[in-house]
Amino acid sequence: MKKESVIEKRRAAAEADPAAYALKRREIADAAVRVFDRMGFQKASISAVAQEMKTDRSTLYNYINSKEELFDEVVRAVVERNLELVLKIAKSNVQPRRKIRDMITALMTSYGEHYPLFYIYIRENLSHVSDARSDWSHDMREMNHQTTEAMIAVIEEGFADGSFRKVGSAQVVAFGIFGVIGWTHRWFRPGHGNVSAEEIGKTYAELVLNGLESPY
Repeated sequence: MKKESVIEKRRAAAEADPAAYALKRREIADAAVRVFDRMGFQKASISAVAQEMKTDRSTLYNYINSKEELFDEVVRAVVERNLELVLKIAKSNVQPRRKIRDMITALMTSYGEHYPLFYIYIRENLSHVSDARSDWSHDMREMNHQTTEAMIAVIEEGFADGSFRKVGSAQVVAFGIFGVIGWTHRWFRPGHGNVSAEEIGKTYAELVLNGLESPY
């Protein structure tokens, strides 16, 4: 009965003022991300998020069910957006070298815009989540696969037209690119230092292309 009351209260608040309700969820999500980054996802709790916001758990339950629901919802939005960006670039009519440059820059820029959310996501083991999150885990892995396959296809396109030297398999090259971008979680902090995520992306793109591009 108590659970039904919370659900009804949540629904009523969302219907009464959708914009205010969405804003509050966004504030909770932002606070949760800070807690997840500081404590690690597994150790974090709704109580810790409530403390971060200087409120109580019962208030947060008017907007969310669990830390998992909150994390999964926010991460899904970012992963979907990144996949859309990569697919759009892959399907464009520009040369492979431009596609790779744009992909690397777009992904690194997204990492910066959603810092530290995506780095937390990278650390999350998608193969060992609870049964309740299995659908989410499957969807995330599928989108990760599609993103990787899109980049592999562009690299193979460059191999085929001779604009890229075949330095190795397209899959290995793609995994290397994602590894370089993902490793920035070890040192990159927006606002610390004098280089932006976009600038890092452009630098990495040049490094990769200098190794891939055919001199002929």
